Amino acid sequence: MTAPLPVRPPVPAAEEARAPEQRQPSRLLAPLRQTGQLFALALAVGRAVFRRPFQVREFIEQFWFVASVTILPAALVSIPFGAVIALQVGSLTEQLGAQSFTGGASVLAVIQQASPLIVALLIAGAAGSAICADLGSRKIREELDAMEVMGVSPIQRLVVPRVLATMFVAVLLNGLVSVVGTLGGYFFNVIMQDGTPGAYLASFSALAQLPDLYVGELKALIFGFIAGIVAAYRGLNPRGGPKGVGDAVNQSVVITFMLLFAVNMVLTAIYLQIVPPKGG
Repeated sequence: MTAPLPVRPPVPAAEEARAPEQRQPSRLLAPLRQTGQLFALALAVGRAVFRRPFQVREFIEQFWFVASVTILPAALVSIPFGAVIALQVGSLTEQLGAQSFTGGASVLAVIQQASPLIVALLIAGAAGSAICADLGSRKIREELDAMEVMGVSPIQRLVVPRVLATMFVAVLLNGLVSVVGTLGGYFFNVIMQDGTPGAYLASFSALAQLPDLYVGELKALIFGFIAGIVAAYRGLNPRGGPKGVGDAVNQSVVITFMLLFAVNMVLTAIYLQIVPPKGG
């Protein structure tokens, strides 16, 4: 004779009504919790950079990989960007009767704004997605858990070399994109808009200053750090197996794009307040 099944005591109506209210705050706080975890990962990476041993071989391999997938697209994208900026600025200055300032305005726009954003978007889209997919696949195969059991820090072993690689490649690519974008703007302004080469260069030397180049390189460094951190965070926290890895890759690219534009706005506002314009 089978024993009777245990009867679950009834849940009071007050507790049933309170349960959805208790779950709702956790859903609302989920973005804040993930933001805190992202900042915690950034701090952990910053601390692990100065720990030994440093993964030199992993850093070189990741540096070469990030550079190989972003150099050619960055050079090709910078040409139309420089051309569009030069053509638009040239048309505007012609309407205002200030054609002599076309070169300076277009080159400053390329160096301060377009070049760091182009580099960051390409690194986030090409290299960041690959980093996220690599770490996510390792996570679902429990390789990262095995590393922690053996006493190896996945952050120091895997995340730090990738983040540093994205930062250094971003800085170097920013110089390449600045040069190519400037040459593209010069060609389209002089050839297609019948601009004067001497006036183009003279206006650049009259308006530009060395901090303009510094802020472009600083933006590229910060953007590369953001792209690497977001890609690593989403790769270390996939959900739902292989499908979750694909979703994490898409989320990392979208989140990086949003953060890049927000941080770029803040850095530009700070720079314009701190550094006075040339001749001002």
